[in-house]
Amino acid sequence: MKAGSTILAALALCAATTSGALAQVAPRGTTAGQPDGQDITGADSAAGAADTLGQSATPATLPVGVFDIGNGLALSANYTGQAAANPIGGIRQGSAYAGQLFFGIDGDLDRLAGIAGGSFHIAVTNRHGRSLSDDSIGNNTSVQEIFGGGQTTRLTLLSYQQKLFDNRLDVEFGRLVANIAFLNSPIYCNFQSNSACGNPTFVFKTSNFTFWPVASWGAHAKAWLTNRVFVHGGIYEVNPLHQQPGDNGLDFSAKGATGAIMPFELGYSTTFANDRLPRNYGIGGWYDASDYVDPMRDVTGRPAVLTGLPLGTRFGRSGVYARFDQMVWRPDPTAPQGLTLFGVAMAGTSGRLNEDYFLEIGALQTGTFAGRPFDTLGFVINTQAFSDLALQNIRLAQASLGIDRKIPSRQVMMELNYGIQVTPAIRLTPNLQYIVDPDQTRFPTYRKPIPDAFVVGAKLSVDLFTLAGFAKGPGSD
Repeated sequence: MKAGSTILAALALCAATTSGALAQVAPRGTTAGQPDGQDITGADSAAGAADTLGQSATPATLPVGVFDIGNGLALSANYTGQAAANPIGGIRQGSAYAGQLFFGIDGDLDRLAGIAGGSFHIAVTNRHGRSLSDDSIGNNTSVQEIFGGGQTTRLTLLSYQQKLFDNRLDVEFGRLVANIAFLNSPIYCNFQSNSACGNPTFVFKTSNFTFWPVASWGAHAKAWLTNRVFVHGGIYEVNPLHQQPGDNGLDFSAKGATGAIMPFELGYSTTFANDRLPRNYGIGGWYDASDYVDPMRDVTGRPAVLTGLPLGTRFGRSGVYARFDQMVWRPDPTAPQGLTLFGVAMAGTSGRLNEDYFLEIGALQTGTFAGRPFDTLGFVINTQAFSDLALQNIRLAQASLGIDRKIPSRQVMMELNYGIQVTPAIRLTPNLQYIVDPDQTRFPTYRKPIPDAFVVGAKLSVDLFTLAGFAKGPGSD
C-alpha cells in the first residue's frame, strides 16, 4: 500500500500549498442534494449520491427532495425499479426485473456539534432481481444499471466529510465507492443502460474501479483552484471479498485486499449560479495498483479457453479519459429547462485489457412539451472496442470447436428514452435500447454471433419522503 500512502501525502501537500490561494476565492455554493445545475464534480451527500446515480425521481437539473428533521439531520429514501425485455435478438428472448431500495442519512456537524464544515453520510441499500443481459442477451454490459454489486442488503456508505477554506477544499474518508466521486454526472443516469449509467462502463471493464453499492476503505480530496477549476484525487481499497454474494458491507477489515485504485481529474465546471449555459469539462485517469485476472492466459501462461485451468493473476493497470457536457440551449435564463450535449472518450494505457477504448456521445432535453417542464428526452450511443487479447480468446475458443468465422471487433449500444414526471415523487422512464454485435467475451464458445438485440425497458423511480409529504419534488407547491 506504499502507493496509497504516497497519494495521501500528495493530497495533503496540495492542500497545504494551495490553502492560501483557496482562501482568496469566493465559496462555491451547493445544495443538500447536488450543486445548483448539472455538475461532474461528484456527489457530496448520501442524497446526492442516489440522485446522481439516477435513483431519485428528479431530472438532472434539480436536487433530490430530502426530509429535514431538524438539528442538522436530513433523511432520504427512494425505490428504483428497472424492467427490460428483448423481443428480438440475444441468445434467447426473455424479460427481467431488478430493483433497489435506498435509505440515506446526512448529518451537518456544524449544527449538530459545532464542527464548521464537517458532515457525515450513511447509506443502506437493498438490491434484488435479475439481469436480462445475464439471462437472455448474453453480452457483458447490463441493460439494467440497477442490477449488480450483489443482490442483497448492505451498508453502502459511511463517511466523514470536511470542507475547509470557505468550501474550496473538500476532503472525505471512510467506507466509500469511487464512482460517486469520480467519472460521475447526473446526466448519465437519465439512462437505464449500464453502458452510460452510472459511469462509462469502460472503467469497470479495465480496472478495479470501486462501484456503488460495494463500499471499501477510501479517501479523496477536491480543491477548487478558482470558482470554476478544480483538481481532484483519491485512493480506494480494492477488496474482491466485498463483492461476494451475501456480503453486507459490515466487514471493515482489510483482509482480502489486493491493492488500491487511484483516480484523478482536472476539471472545469459551472452551474446555473454562475453560467447561463452550464458546462463541464474534465480530463483524468486512474492507476489500478491491485491484482486482476488475466483476460486470456491461465496460471501456466497458456490460453485458458484451451487448457481449462484458472486464469492467471496480474498486477497494475491504468487508463485515461476526457469528458464534457455543455448546455447549448436554454430558452429561459431563470429556469433549468434546455438542451445539453455530452460525451466521453476513454482508453487504456497499461495492463492486459479486454477493451482498447470507449467512445460515447449523447443529448438530454429537459422540458419537452407545454405543461411538461420536468419531462426529459434523451439519446445516447457508445462503442466499446475489444482488444486483440479479447478477440484472440474468442477465436481460439471457436477454433477448438472447428469454427472459423469473423469475430466482431466492437459492441455498439444505444438508448432512446422519455422521462415522465408523473408526480413530484414519481418518475417513469420508458426506453428503447439496441445492441449491435453484443459482446461475446462471457461466452467465447457460443457457436455463432450473438444476434443484435432490441430491448424494451422501463425505469421507475419513487422518492418515498416526497410521496409521504415530508419533502418536495419537481412541481411541488
